[in-house]
Amino acid sequence: MTDQTKTRFPAPLYAAAGAGDLAYQQLRKLPAVVTELSEKAAASLRTYNEQANAKATEIRSKAQTTDFDALRGNAASVATSIAQLAQERTVAAYTALVARGERVVGAGVVTTADVVNADIEATDAPKAVEAAPAPKPRKRAAKPAAE
Repeated sequence: MTDQTKTRFPAPLYAAAGAGDLAYQQLRKLPAVVTELSEKAAASLRTYNEQANAKATEIRSKAQTTDFDALRGNAASVATSIAQLAQERTVAAYTALVARGERVVGAGVVTTADVVNADIEATDAPKAVEAAPAPKPRKRAAKPAAE
């Protein structure tokens, strides 16, 4: 993780700013990528269908002679290794996003926040509002006596 001794904002804020900037940059590339991928998909669809049919036949024949108990043991150890690798990559990606966010937010925001905080501290506290004296009760007019 990053050291937060020199920054005014928490690392998740910088990570969010970095992720937003990265998403913006990637979205700008999206139309060109979509065009390129659609052309590739149309050109290779027929080839992949033929390969898939051949592979499916091969897998059916292997499935009849496979030891599934051994595969379960191997799958558990491989899953643990992959989870650890994914965790390491996630931490590295998060750290990179924090660094990117710190660059996006910039030192100008921190400087501005320091100026605002200094202004708040320098401003005199508002004076206490004194309560207005209570009005004196009025005398009621006497009602005529009932006859």
